[in-house]
Order: sequence, then structure tokens, then C-alpha cells
Amino acid sequence: MPQLLLRGEPLGVVKGILFDKDGTLVNSEKRLNRLGKMRINQAVRLYQSQKKPLEKILELSKFLNLIYGINSQGIDPTSSLAIASRKDNLISTATIFSLIGETWPNSLQFANQIFKSADKAINEIFSEDYSDQILPGVLEILQILKRKNISLALISNDTKTGLIAFLKKNKLEKTFTGLWSSDDLPKKPNPLAVSNLCKTLKLEAQECALVGDADTDLFMAKQSKVKIVLGYTAGWSQKPLLYEYDHLIHHWDELNIQ
Repeated sequence: MPQLLLRGEPLGVVKGILFDKDGTLVNSEKRLNRLGKMRINQAVRLYQSQKKPLEKILELSKFLNLIYGINSQGIDPTSSLAIASRKDNLISTATIFSLIGETWPNSLQFANQIFKSADKAINEIFSEDYSDQILPGVLEILQILKRKNISLALISNDTKTGLIAFLKKNKLEKTFTGLWSSDDLPKKPNPLAVSNLCKTLKLEAQECALVGDADTDLFMAKQSKVKIVLGYTAGWSQKPLLYEYDHLIHHWDELNIQ
């Protein structure tokens, strides 16, 4: 049976590996940074159009930067923008509006409005160079694992459409045999998301490893009894602080199988 190796040391026998996408297989920081800043820009423009006081506009901008995790170094890899689904980020954005005095119905309306206007602006300005870049070593390790007949699956808070687009762009449609997106229920980090995804591979969680860049993913894996829980640290400008792992991967060339 295939033995998973990390820096030459055996970790155990696995039949399947579940991968997070953003910050694990692809560098999504550039895209998310632009997206977060555009949402903040649209929120500021909305308040300016409503003649809100300057201090209220500055407060809105400050809190949105905090909740999105945008800072001078890039994006905090533990923030909602880095980890959470679009729906969850919309709710967190609406919560900021609510905290600075808006009613909840208005807060939801404003959040939806700025998300739509930010999407439109992004598509108009960054049509070509807006896509995520696959991280160094990813294609190589996926090929190695596939040759050893390891079942591979994606588990992500991206939409099903986003996952399929990622696979097509990188010619990985035949590499991954399972997908679990934010459109699937329950979505991650519910442990049942892992269990149900493993069932589509005709495997048990105890026969699989999971690789992710967020403690929410790693804790989910532990709760679902995944055999090997691997934290990945090289997907962001700021290394994520992880605690719920069995082992850490700093570069994809550290992983192998025999």
C-alpha cells in the first residue's frame, strides 16, 4: 500500500487525500486583496453618495479592513476574506454596517450592493490577470500521487463553478475524482463535509489525509477522524499560525509517496 512521506519520513498508509484550494494549491492572495479593497472602495463610495459624515466613512473603512484582514503585508491568512465563503463574508460585511448604526435590513442591502458593484468593477479592470496562480510544486506532487492511484479530492469554500474553472484552467479535470464546494451541504468546516466527500471516493475518513492552510480545516479533519492532518504554510505572504495539525508542510516538494 502507498506510504505517504514527509521530508523522507513515513507518515502512514493512505488511499485518498483531500486538499483545500485557496492558500494550499493556489496563491489567491493577490485576487482576494484586490477584491477586498474594491469592496471597501465601493462601500466608501456608497456612504459618500449618501452624504454620510467623514468620521462615519473612516470608521466603515477601518472596520472593513480589519474584518477582511487587509494590512500592509497583504492579507491575514486567518481572516474571513482568506478563509470564509462569499456568503459568510457578505454577512460579516453587513455586520460592520450594523455595528456603525445601520438597521439590519439596510446592512444586508448595502452589503449585497457593494459586493455586486465590486464584482463588476473587478471584471472590468482586471479581466486578464485576475486569476489565481497555482503554487510551486503542486502539479508535480499531484502527478506523483495520481500515478500511485491515490484518490484526490478538493474541499473548498469556493463555489462549484469556481472549482470547475480551477480544474479546467490547470487541466486537472481527470486528476481530482471528488469535489466539495460551498454549494454542497453541509459545507466545511462541518466534519460531515469530510465524511460525505470521502464517501464519494468510496473511502472512509480514516483512510485519508487532508491538507489545508487554516485551523478550521485542520480541526474539521480531526473531528471527522481523518488519518493524517497536514498544515500547509507557504500559500500566503504572512505564514498562517496553525495549531491543529499532525505535521506541517512548508513546500510541496517535501511531500512524496512510495
